[in-house]
Amino acid sequence: MHYWLIKSEPTTFSIHDLARSKNKTTCWEGVRNYQARNFLRAMKQGDRAIFYHSNAKPPAAVGIVEVVKEAYPDHFAWKEGHKYQDTKASPEKPIWSMVDVKLVQIFPQETSLEQLRGVKALEGLELLRRGSRLSVHPVSAAHFKVFERLAKQK
Repeated sequence: MHYWLIKSEPTTFSIHDLARSKNKTTCWEGVRNYQARNFLRAMKQGDRAIFYHSNAKPPAAVGIVEVVKEAYPDHFAWKEGHKYQDTKASPEKPIWSMVDVKLVQIFPQETSLEQLRGVKALEGLELLRRGSRLSVHPVSAAHFKVFERLAKQK
């Protein structure tokens, strides 16, 4: 099993929106960064990810999801007028990918970015690197366990 961190702006799609989704499952669409897309393509069924609310007050880790469907073409990229449309993409040349994720857990208390920065055991975490803007990136098993531990401490 591999571990990841996925970001979403809660005003766009929050962990509570996921909890209300059919079967608590959704496609993780709209990733338009090549490196983040490649990370989506590396995800395997059963992998776990930290769900992170970005551009929030405060930005925070809010739960855990599981990958339930591996990468497939993000068809919103060629949907006329869609907010994730990319005119260079088509069914013949999909360019972008998405995965399906299912809610595993909403943390009893969110762990803010400021709190995460103070955790020595999270040194080296991509999220904490200044200037990091990737919406999808890998997380080590050790870092994932720290997130789980922090959620239980609240």
